[in-house]
Amino acid sequence: MREKIVLIDGHSILNRAFYGLPDLTNAEGLHTNAIYGFLNILFKILDEENPQYLTVTFDVHAPTFRHEMYEQYKGTRKPMAEELRQQVPVIKEVLQAMQIVTIEQAGLEADDLLGTISVDCEAKGLDVSIISGDRDTLQLATEHVKIRIPKTKQGKTEIEDYYAADVLEKYGVTPEEFIDVKALMGDTSDNIPGVPGIGEKTATKIIQEYKNIENAHEHAEELKPPRAGKNLAEYWEQAKLSKVLATINTHAEIVFDLEAAKHGNIFTKEAYEYFQRLQFKNLLGRFDVEASANEVEKYFKEVTDKKAIDAIFEKACQADIVGAAISKDAGNVLPLFSHPSGYGRIALAFGKEQIYSIPCDMHTDMEYLFSRLSEVAAHAGLFVMCDIKRYLTLLPGIVRERCFDAVIAAYLLNPLKNDYTYEDIAREQLHLMIDENTEESIRACYEAYTCLKAVEPMSKKLNDTGMYRLFEEIEMPLLFTLYDMERAGIKVEAEELKMYGSRLGEQIVRLEREIYEMAGEEFNINSPKQLGVILFDKLKMPHAKKTKTGYSTAADVLDKLAPDFPIVAKILEYRQLAKLKSTYADGLANFIGKDGRIHGTFNQTITATGRISSTEPNLQNIPVRMELGRLIRKVFVPEEGFVFVDADYSQIELRILAHCSGDAQLIQAYREAKDIHRMTASQVFHTPFEKV
Repeated sequence: MREKIVLIDGHSILNRAFYGLPDLTNAEGLHTNAIYGFLNILFKILDEENPQYLTVTFDVHAPTFRHEMYEQYKGTRKPMAEELRQQVPVIKEVLQAMQIVTIEQAGLEADDLLGTISVDCEAKGLDVSIISGDRDTLQLATEHVKIRIPKTKQGKTEIEDYYAADVLEKYGVTPEEFIDVKALMGDTSDNIPGVPGIGEKTATKIIQEYKNIENAHEHAEELKPPRAGKNLAEYWEQAKLSKVLATINTHAEIVFDLEAAKHGNIFTKEAYEYFQRLQFKNLLGRFDVEASANEVEKYFKEVTDKKAIDAIFEKACQADIVGAAISKDAGNVLPLFSHPSGYGRIALAFGKEQIYSIPCDMHTDMEYLFSRLSEVAAHAGLFVMCDIKRYLTLLPGIVRERCFDAVIAAYLLNPLKNDYTYEDIAREQLHLMIDENTEESIRACYEAYTCLKAVEPMSKKLNDTGMYRLFEEIEMPLLFTLYDMERAGIKVEAEELKMYGSRLGEQIVRLEREIYEMAGEEFNINSPKQLGVILFDKLKMPHAKKTKTGYSTAADVLDKLAPDFPIVAKILEYRQLAKLKSTYADGLANFIGKDGRIHGTFNQTITATGRISSTEPNLQNIPVRMELGRLIRKVFVPEEGFVFVDADYSQIELRILAHCSGDAQLIQAYREAKDIHRMTASQVFHTPFEKV
């Protein structure tokens, strides 16, 4: 049985994958779609071929001989997209980590390398599979050299296979004649000029009859259509150049060691780390269990013995850095003090081999556990958690100056994300990919370990970006201020809110009756489909926009109709009141505690701008522009003997802009307390300031 070698055209397959898949990036901002697609194609090929040898060829970015020739004639190749260019060196590193031989040589294109290696390997008795997205490689097909052309559409890869007989059947010419067809018809993607006026069909007919362009040129007067013969004679030099450009060099001077290209274990530890860094979670399953398990897992220990637990807490109190995690568990959960839900386990990490998980189950004195954890927070050199604010009630002993919130650090390093989980931090800072389906004990240990190990790289990055002082002096103290605000809550006049809701309900009912009367029938005003039928089918209103489910009744459509149709104005008012009732009157009432106060949550890692956001409920968007909205605000009252204080920056971004730009006019406007927007309009529209 013949041995087999797989040869892959690196740039060609990367290019196919890049344009066949949507843009992907990892946590570092590196584009990864081409690499991901390349690897999927590679694995598919290896699964199908099971070769003994494997090599990937690459172009060298320096101009090749054939392209230098072409540049003398006309133009250059289209430059590679920057998002693709940055992935080329990375795929080479990944292949090296997978122990896959790559070959490139200045002055030669990847297909010259493919051609030369394929001829050499076939002569040595091997079957050859060439993987390329470039149909030029069809000229290399023989009985033992198979050309495989992948197509990626919507994330799925299909592959067309061509031996010499398949090329003849599909294109009507032999692989060698395929070169001459290309020389006549040209190829804009490869900058092969060809002969003007000769397309693929005409070129194929000519070569089927005359076998090559030289013979066709000798019989130019006999060619059909006559224009083809005339153009071939006129552009003969261009045709000869095109043939040179289309011909792959199969006897290039290269050094290729077949034994070095032996295909062995590609799922190495180094490759696994690259796949983690690139966040190719779907591909990690290809690694065997031992290789895919993070090495640190062997140090995870679950402890249930009380003496052992005591010893762990004692050691943690004396450690320089302690990473901690408190996880919820759907299994053994008990109420904790006044908390509505319990906690599954505590995890601690304070050394590479000292990573422990302690379950909080029916046999555990949870009050004791959390008091000991509070001692650790009080005595450890640095106490690290993810989202410390959530657990402050459990940690009264925590020393504010000696704690580190990994989530806040991650937010400062990249404020554009929607969420900051310990899995994200582990992946971004430690290149650890954690399986979401891992059991809770292991996940808790991972979280504690991540908190322990991420401090150093995150602190360095905060220092390097000049943000450590911001983290230490503003964001970390703010965490405790927000916690105090949440604990204090805000007083709400519950009865006033209830009365307000009742008044809204009465107005909504009145509007419903008026809308039904104007429509001539009752219908569900909240149903876009029913509303669309009433407005556009029954009442024949203009501006109708059809959707898959009926007419659009979005605000932009109704706003156009409201001035001319009173029923539409009523519907818009109805919607506004219904939202006020559901979101504020009824919605806020659900959050009032037994103490008559709303204890919302204030988030410091949600907005990209650094502003605080408020959830459960959102206390920052209580309406103020309309009278009914202002009435809602009146139900929020200060405690007796206190007042509300409203403080805000005055155009802080513009002031920073003035400082950083040094713009004289902007600075002068601030010094003179002028209205910045009025001044800008004055300058843009060349209108005196006083007349704006």
